[in-house]
This record gives sequence, structure tokens and C-alpha cells, in this order.
Amino acid sequence: MANTDYSKNELMNFIDQSPLDIEICDVTLRDGEQTPGVAFTRDEKIDLALELDSIGVEVIEAGFPVVSTSEKDIVKEISNLGLDANICCLARSVINDVDAAIDCDVDIVSIFIAMSDLHLKFKYHKSCADVFSCAMGAIEHAKDHGLKVRFAAEDATRTNIETLKRAFLAAEDYHVDYVSIADTIGILSPATTHYLVSEVKKVVNTPICIHCHNDLGMATANTLVAAEAGAKQLHTTINGIGERAGNASLEELLVALRVQHGIETYDTTKLNSISRKLEKYSGLPTAVNKAVVGKHAFTHESGIHVMAILEEPRTYELFSPEMVGGKRNLIVGKHTGKKALKGIVNDLGYELDQDELCALISKVKNCTEVKKGLSRERLEEMIRNVRSH
Repeated sequence: MANTDYSKNELMNFIDQSPLDIEICDVTLRDGEQTPGVAFTRDEKIDLALELDSIGVEVIEAGFPVVSTSEKDIVKEISNLGLDANICCLARSVINDVDAAIDCDVDIVSIFIAMSDLHLKFKYHKSCADVFSCAMGAIEHAKDHGLKVRFAAEDATRTNIETLKRAFLAAEDYHVDYVSIADTIGILSPATTHYLVSEVKKVVNTPICIHCHNDLGMATANTLVAAEAGAKQLHTTINGIGERAGNASLEELLVALRVQHGIETYDTTKLNSISRKLEKYSGLPTAVNKAVVGKHAFTHESGIHVMAILEEPRTYELFSPEMVGGKRNLIVGKHTGKKALKGIVNDLGYELDQDELCALISKVKNCTEVKKGLSRERLEEMIRNVRSH
């Protein structure tokens, strides 16, 4: 994709950093489905998996097989679709969960355990050594059956950092393929994300995964910073759906990777399409001001902005709507000036003289509908009206 589709952040030229080595693991079909009130059908899960694969997502977390027979069947079906993406599923540190993953023909099993004091005391009622022993047993079982293993530390960001490092080092001895830092309650900031990932990277050679929740509205930013600190596998969900405040957003992260780091591996032209599908399947409306895919992401009303956009869209757009499969929308509203209105009218294929244009701007400013922005149809009706007089 040509660079004219977006403005690269030139300030990145002043930052001494190696090119990112990353892959995306989208967890919409598992973590996204843990959003209250969301349950995807078989066909919806398969459709979303196909869409994610077509974008170029490297890993798709298809579900949690032990939850139900139908969940297990869907995970297995997705595993056997012949996608380019590796298929992953979730498992507790329990042999039965790992057996369910084995039965599903997945490429990767994500075996998780929490080691924070809160979880040890109030969820497991066990010592750290006891729960860790269970995890290593599950990992060994999965490796013995030929699976790639991601060892995921739930609530890693509230786990003692030395405990976390020791756990990851021990997991390396069992030849895990990934170690995963889960910010389960979304406590991280960009600064603490960079510190934590950097500290873990100092002691492990295994690829690091980052799984961020959005409780403070920083999940996508934290995920990007984690990549800059050396994390390999970045976890996302479509539209950022997920438990509570959600997860790092797929569409935001892919565009950020392109703008900030020039990573053009992924087909971003499909982001609006998959966002709309997710909205339909989940029943969750997307905020109009949602970055990248919101209705207002490429909507302009201010007269100064509209005039500049008509001359050169990059004046007020970081990236083109076409880059993400969207459309630009120029709105006539209370902030629209005469020059901008003339440009919009001409863009619609009409020519007005000065008297007609003055009459139209007067109608627009006095129209009660202008508060919400006039629709194209209503504006064209007004244009025809002033021309007939």
C-alpha cells in the first residue's frame, strides 16, 4: 500500500529501535465472547475466523473447548478449515482441558494459571508452588502430544515480578513455545508495560505474548508499547470487545503498527467490513467516535476542515478511509461556511450562483435538523428548492 494512504509518524525516525518482530493473535472468538450477553453461533464463528485469516492474522484463538460439547466441536471445525492462521484454544492447568485441546486438532494450546497473591488466596486456596506444579504437568502433557504451548500467567501484572520471571524460566525448561503476560484487570500503563516486558525479556529467550484489557482505556497503547519493548505475539479483539471494558482493538492496533512502524503485512482494507460483522453478530453497537471504524472516524463538518479536505484529504486525516475500507463523509452543519458548502454542493454535482448559495447557507443555518448534520438527501432537497426560486 502506498504511503500516500497515511502520514507516517516521522518522529519515529528519532527513536533508536530495531524493526518489530510481531504476530497478531486475535482472541475475539474466545475472550471477545466473554463479553456479557455475547454468544456467537457456529456460522458466525466460522465467518469471523475466515475474515481474520483473510486479513492476515497469524493466530486465531478459537475458543475454550472444555466449556461445552458444542464449543469443542466448533473449535475442531475451525482447526480443520485449512486456514493459513494457526489455531489456538484455551485450557486451564488441568489434564482434561489439555485432552480437549488435543481432540480439537489445534496448533497451539494456551495453558493458563494465576500466581498473584490475590488469586492464590481467594481463588485457588493453594500455594504458588502447588498451582505451578499443576501448570507444568499440563504443559508436559501437551508437549508430549505434539502441541505448541503458550504458558499464560493470568493476572501477571499483579504478580510479584521475581515470581513471574522464575515461573517463565521454569516453563522454558518444559520447552514452551510462548510465555504470556496477561494484564487481566487492565492495570498497566504504557510506561509500566515497557518496564515489565523489558524485564521479562532480559531473562527469557522464549517469545513473549501480551494480553491487555482496557479498564483504563490503554489496552491498545499498552499492546503497541509491549511490541516496542520486544513482545512477539500481540493479542486483540475485533472492535476491542471483551470482558468489562474490553481488550486491545484489532483495527486500532493494525493501523497503529502501519502508521508508527510501517508494518503493512495486514490487509487493513477489510477492517470496516469485519467490524460491521462483529457489530451485527454481537449486538454491540460501535461508538460513533471509535477510532478507525466509528461512523465519525472520517466525518467532517467544520468549514475550515471541509475546505482543506476537498483540496487535500491528508490535511485533516491521518490515514485515508480507503485504507481501512471506509468512506469519507462531509457533513453540512452549524459550522459549515459558504466556501465549504460550495465545495460540498459541487461535489454532489450541482452548480449554484452566489444568490442561490447565500439562500442555501441561510436555510442550512436556520434548519433545526442541522444539529445532527443534514443528510445528503435533505441537502439535495434544499439545493433543488433554492434553484427553483
